Amino acid sequence: MIKGGNAFVPTVPLRIAVRNGVDVAALLLTETGRVRGDGDIVFHGAPVHPSGAVRLLGEENGTSWLETGLTAVEEEVVRVLVVGSMESGAMRDVHGLSVEAFAQDGTSVARYDVTDAGGETAMVLAELYRRAGGWKFRAVGQGYLNGLAGLVTDHGVDVAQSAPVPPAPAPLPFQVPIPAAPAPAPVPYQPPAAAAPAPVPFQPPAPAAPAAVPFQPPAPPAPAPAPYPASVPFQVPAAQAPVSEPLPPHPVPAPPAAETRAWTFGADFEPYTQTGRDNDVITVEGLPPGPVVVDLAVRGDGYTGLWPLTGFNKEGDTLVNSTEEDFQGRVLTQVPENGRLRLRLKAEGPWQLQVLPLAAATRLTEEQVERRGPDVLLHTAGTADLAIHYRGDDNLIVNLFELAGHDDHTCLPSDENVVNEIGKRRETVPLPEGPVLVQLEMADGPWRAHLKRVEPHSRPLDRGGLANVTDIRSAQADRSWWSRR
Repeated sequence: MIKGGNAFVPTVPLRIAVRNGVDVAALLLTETGRVRGDGDIVFHGAPVHPSGAVRLLGEENGTSWLETGLTAVEEEVVRVLVVGSMESGAMRDVHGLSVEAFAQDGTSVARYDVTDAGGETAMVLAELYRRAGGWKFRAVGQGYLNGLAGLVTDHGVDVAQSAPVPPAPAPLPFQVPIPAAPAPAPVPYQPPAAAAPAPVPFQPPAPAAPAAVPFQPPAPPAPAPAPYPASVPFQVPAAQAPVSEPLPPHPVPAPPAAETRAWTFGADFEPYTQTGRDNDVITVEGLPPGPVVVDLAVRGDGYTGLWPLTGFNKEGDTLVNSTEEDFQGRVLTQVPENGRLRLRLKAEGPWQLQVLPLAAATRLTEEQVERRGPDVLLHTAGTADLAIHYRGDDNLIVNLFELAGHDDHTCLPSDENVVNEIGKRRETVPLPEGPVLVQLEMADGPWRAHLKRVEPHSRPLDRGGLANVTDIRSAQADRSWWSRR
């Protein structure tokens, strides 16, 4: 698999191999993306989850083994993260870093080789997550420069700042005899003793034999218990609760006094609006050639897809590909030279589609924009930092189109990808001097964004799409359709 790829796996006990030589842990998460408490962390200090559904088997020849009994995972748990970390060095120093899942008969059902590790000292390598009544494996590869403490904090663990590493000599956390593991009565995923040794071609460590204890830890992993103080109660912040309805449109703030000039890159035209229900083909005539914004809102919980149609009536690059309930978002597309834009829409339920000029996109300022779904934003100030807080579970992809000196309004310059990550996260992106078009190409889920450390322009504002013309607020399209449904 490549990073971000996913595939269904059989809902059976799986053995997961993590190579090579990293410390391994598993986090069991609820729909909030957070653990319920310290018991939902499986690591060297607590190698068996209280439910018995996930256990750390140990390490052999640089490969660490986890066992996940998917049929025994509690209903409240929707994701199981497979985590790797380093006590010294960085993830890029690990040769052949990979994670692979095996079925009971030794068949490999999913594998992800990490090829882009950098200076991170901890990483979510992969995850198992519920989907359509079964389980899927996703290649994640999300690194953390602030290490394991930063990773677990992002998922609801309150790491004790005052607890130094010395508590390492805590009572041999790894001395958990195998007979004790089956103690919880409901352990349905334990394979028969005869089946464990024979058909497992990937040579798992001795845990297959009840008498041997193959997961005796090496001395270094002992410090791991420090970041997980059992005495700290777990609390899920209310702000992290999943959002089931689209966020209301945020009013566009008035530009600062020093930034009264409006965005004029691209042609101006009256917004086009069409409503309908279910699948359709939308045709808009008489548009000026060049990039435009398409605002789509669908009321329903089915699949939503949107594609431009070529002159041969074939689908072009995908604009929307979402299974989000009540999808709402804005995307970029190109009007052909003939001024005829055709779009193919797949939807289940009522929808509204608008075609808007670029000037109708939301202006970025130091005031917060709060939305969900893909979007198109405008940066017209000097250099600044863009702060993004994303609370979705899938990809967050952010691209920049730097328009300074780009005079061809019939096309956009090449984009620069600045964010391509999976899951909830906070990002700060440095923005060059405006004008810049900020595209959230993928963002299934709620997010917030605002500018920080905004500097004044160092060049005249009449280059690359800025001029002394009408206030941008007059170009904003009406986004209150939901309130009228």
